[in-house]
Amino acid sequence: MAAGGGGDRGSPEAELRRGFKTLAVTRPDPSAAVYEVRLNRPTRLNALSPDAFAEIPRAMALLDRAPAARAVVLSAAGPHFCAGIELGSPGSPATAPSGDPAPAAAEGLRRAILEMQAALTAIERCRKPVVAAVHGACVGGGVEVVAACDIRCCSKDATFVLREVDMAIVADLGALQRLPRIVGYGNAADLALTGRKITAMEAKEMGLVTRSAWAVMGTKAVLLRSRDITVEQGLEHVATWNAAMLRSNDLEEAIQAFLEKRKPVFSKLTTRFQQQAANNH
Repeated sequence: MAAGGGGDRGSPEAELRRGFKTLAVTRPDPSAAVYEVRLNRPTRLNALSPDAFAEIPRAMALLDRAPAARAVVLSAAGPHFCAGIELGSPGSPATAPSGDPAPAAAEGLRRAILEMQAALTAIERCRKPVVAAVHGACVGGGVEVVAACDIRCCSKDATFVLREVDMAIVADLGALQRLPRIVGYGNAADLALTGRKITAMEAKEMGLVTRSAWAVMGTKAVLLRSRDITVEQGLEHVATWNAAMLRSNDLEEAIQAFLEKRKPVFSKLTTRFQQQAANNH
């Protein structure tokens, strides 16, 4: 999406008033120069849909240009902050090809990942400070949204988890590139490699708030690679990685198990990694 996202048709404030499908953008106190961007799909636990990935950069570009906006609070409607990427949306695991995809299919997936990355990078690039206000569950892509913010606050009931490793994929929207810079490499590796849920207290202690074998190995490889390159280079690297790797039988089993609300049955190598992770915790 081009910078500005349609804002040329009027002033930023006028464009913001036109509204959004997945967001609610308001100025709660007219006397304060603070705008609230609220994820507004509570019935879907604010899962990130294609519309959300299109509207987040549009909202951020408009707020970046709005003279009345000095700061932005990113929050969410309903009981939970964000359930992650909506399954079945373009670029999500459920739409990834199985078997050996044709080069064109892999390149299409890579482009979709890069576009979603750019949507979250728009939060980071907004010139106004963006404060995440998290409550309830913050899962997967929700953590990656939060990682792109400048400041992160949360309620006592908030929990954070990177579930991608349990879905047989590598987190590819910025968690592996941004979290090490926020909480340190060790804490980021702990969260990404184990997929364990942390409480608000633990998130505060580590500074966040102020298993397919391919998924485990891939997550570690991307973490290691991302230590020595820029965020932009790391985002492109993980997009290329997932475009090649999102085609395993374990991925299909992870998706099916999620939909059936049961534990996935992975390959023997995957099971061994899961057992090792359980023994370590």
